[in-house]
Amino acid sequence: MTRTPFRSLTRPRTRPRAGVRTSLLCAALLAVTVQTAALTVPATAVTAPATAVTAPAAAGDGGRDCVRTEDPRDDRARRILAITRKAKKDLRLNAVQLRVTVDGHEVVTDALGESMTGVPAEPDMHFRAGSVAFAHIGTALLRLVEERKVRLDDTVERWLPDLPKADRITLRMLASNTTGLHDYVTDPAFGAELEAHPFRAWTPKELVSYPLRHSFWYEPGASWSYSHANYVLLIAALEKITGVRIDRLVREKVTGPLGLRNTRNNFTPDIPRPVLHAFTSDRGLYEESTFWNPSWTTAPGAVITTHICDLARSAQAIGSGELLSPRSYRTLLDPGTVGLGGATKTCPASICLKQTEAKHFGFGVIVINGWVIQNPSFSGYAAIQAYLPSERLAIAVSATKTATTPEGNMAQEVAKRIAAELAPGTPLDIG
Repeated sequence: MTRTPFRSLTRPRTRPRAGVRTSLLCAALLAVTVQTAALTVPATAVTAPATAVTAPAAAGDGGRDCVRTEDPRDDRARRILAITRKAKKDLRLNAVQLRVTVDGHEVVTDALGESMTGVPAEPDMHFRAGSVAFAHIGTALLRLVEERKVRLDDTVERWLPDLPKADRITLRMLASNTTGLHDYVTDPAFGAELEAHPFRAWTPKELVSYPLRHSFWYEPGASWSYSHANYVLLIAALEKITGVRIDRLVREKVTGPLGLRNTRNNFTPDIPRPVLHAFTSDRGLYEESTFWNPSWTTAPGAVITTHICDLARSAQAIGSGELLSPRSYRTLLDPGTVGLGGATKTCPASICLKQTEAKHFGFGVIVINGWVIQNPSFSGYAAIQAYLPSERLAIAVSATKTATTPEGNMAQEVAKRIAAELAPGTPLDIG
């Protein structure tokens, strides 16, 4: 998910409207990453109604298949935990969940801090995974191509006849963010509505209506710019192509084969138990945001939650192209985006971000110095899945905020520090 160019930001304390706009831009860290570069919840936090408080895990709620490493004796595990504890303190985080694997084998799994006051964070607590779903959808699309059910360069007018320029927009363009459509997340009108009504349920038609109020940034395929609308539309097209609802399609093509039993779509704001609670100051007051409605993040059927063990498995499998042919894997990492972007008369450099070999967008993933990542951040939740193919190294981190946590995705800052220790020659330099 995208935001404006990276820079150091200080959390606003008395400007709630500016705060929520910053959060919305932060919700889409994808575009920004391409361009650049233990505390208790205070008693003053506004919490959700008592009915929303996490209950103990019950049968059918995921079980305890993701547990912390007991008495880690591996030197790498001890170093990772020390780095994470320091990062949690430095960044004033409420909770941090982490899992690191090499070649699919666990190095360390843990959770630090609290889910909410008096409730310790655990590795198997579920959190919102946002744009991680885009990595799964990109892989699902490539599997459909391998099965010859569709071609990447098919235009979408037969499935999306009401979309302007549908006869020039291809599936490849939707998946790689090269259509030229505006991003509704950065639209001030959308931001004002979401700020005022964080529990609102959004429909795909309502979301896409915002970018369609604007002219295209450029002719389809001519440049690169991030837009959530691309994946809302891609999901609609895939459902029509296959006749299968997107949650079932992704489960069939990706999450099922990978054994991601705790990664699932949610058609309501509910989160499977046990829950990692989230808090934010986006609206000027530090408040609980766990059950804010995430329907705006993408289309129904692809609004997912997960836990840290599934996130690490996702990082490894997507980042290595486990489900894809070598040709499709190369397309996942670069579907033609490298070399695109850059300022024009109709698109500023802050929107049409330059795509380089070192830092560029693929099919629902970001490639940073060889790392293959996704980094959702919205409504108090932040996470990252990162995989370095050359080292077969997977890092998964989830983090939640206190009232004084710095702006931005702090999960990726924790991951960056871990990567510097484990792969010092290949920085996870997101920005």
